[in-house]
Amino acid sequence: MYQGKSILALITARGGSKGIPYKNIKHLADKPLINWTIDTAKQSTYIDRLILSSEDDKIIQTALSADCEVPFKRPAQLALDNSSSIDVILHALGQLTEQYDYLLLLQPTSPFRTASQIDGIIEQGIDSGTNITVSVTESKKHPAFMYSLSGNMLLPVINTQQQKRRQEMPKVYEHNGALYFASIPHLLNVKSYNGEGVAAFVMDTLSSVDLDEPLDWEFAEYLIMKGLKR
Repeated sequence: MYQGKSILALITARGGSKGIPYKNIKHLADKPLINWTIDTAKQSTYIDRLILSSEDDKIIQTALSADCEVPFKRPAQLALDNSSSIDVILHALGQLTEQYDYLLLLQPTSPFRTASQIDGIIEQGIDSGTNITVSVTESKKHPAFMYSLSGNMLLPVINTQQQKRRQEMPKVYEHNGALYFASIPHLLNVKSYNGEGVAAFVMDTLSSVDLDEPLDWEFAEYLIMKGLKR
């Protein structure tokens, strides 16, 4: 709880993964990937309850073994490649009898977020009175240097009269997938983390590593081996 507001943390983890098979329980260093998120969330000062949503028995058992609550099993139709995150969230909230003021969504594919970052987004979101706050990291590429293709012809993503040097371009940011914090009544109303009035919580590049492809996994292992992340 923070400033009198109750906080529910929800970890979403499904069994299907094409990029890295069964990645949510694949060992990263000395423990399953999902345990990185569970262990960090349990270090938070403000989270009142930590739960998992999954359709997969192996993931559920792994979470239970790490002392994460699993109060329900997610329906299989909400664990498909095209299942939306908001539908998974709405299902989870609908399974609980208790009421909470805020929801913190945690995806297991961001193993290097810290407890201080978790508490930081909670503090920022509640202190500012912002309904939705999402974590971002500075993008390495400015959209002024990005193109789509028409045949083999380059078409700029954004129209610029004159391309400046990269160092002179304004910073741009992208969602890193690590933290999504929202007022539950507002989230139930808008059913989205996008749109007007969404605030940014800026995270550093290494804490923002997202494991989607095998190369991402190798990079994460490298960071651990070098002692840059643990």
